[in-house]
Amino acid sequence: MEAEMPKTLPFDTYPERYDAWYETHSAAYASELAALKACLPGHGVGLEVGVGSGRFAAPLGVRCGVEPSRALAARAAARGVEVVEGVAEALPFEDERFDYALMVTTLCFLDDVRAAFREAHRVLRPGGIFAVGFIDRESPLGRRLLRERERSPFYREADFHAAAEVEAALREAGFQILGAHQTLFGDPERMSRPDPVREGYGEGGFVVLCGRR
Repeated sequence: MEAEMPKTLPFDTYPERYDAWYETHSAAYASELAALKACLPGHGVGLEVGVGSGRFAAPLGVRCGVEPSRALAARAAARGVEVVEGVAEALPFEDERFDYALMVTTLCFLDDVRAAFREAHRVLRPGGIFAVGFIDRESPLGRRLLRERERSPFYREADFHAAAEVEAALREAGFQILGAHQTLFGDPERMSRPDPVREGYGEGGFVVLCGRR
């Protein structure tokens, strides 16, 4: 029986290629940052689950991150993020440590979404905010990435989710849904300026769902 390839392998193999996307697609990147800022509190101790290379944590002022890829973790550390090796389904922190947490484009790589959401709920203080940013499977962008994922070393093993499914999983984990924001209404490959951020989901390719513990 053929061994399953670790999901971190592409990120450890091509960290420069992963990180360069944010430089070459700066308008899409700015749009995603704006959607996240609309959901996050402006204060408190934060955590990014699946911090990657720190492209979101650093500009959003999040000083702590969890990341299983050592190559990406090194890049996040270089951007000033304190990175702990670990996975979303078993966060290496005590209960009620953080005021808020975010998870950005990590959802599609998780082994167990519900376990990850339960862990986020556990490490948040009462009233803590959890922002989940992801590619909506039902959007035009999500459908295109599904069709083309075999061409990408990163998305080949990805499991995209519909926004309604993510919302249901957040509720199941004990979160009160505060709202949703969406952006990326066109092709990120062709954007020359950031897209607007609108409430709700169903049109934009990138969605941020916000829950409260």
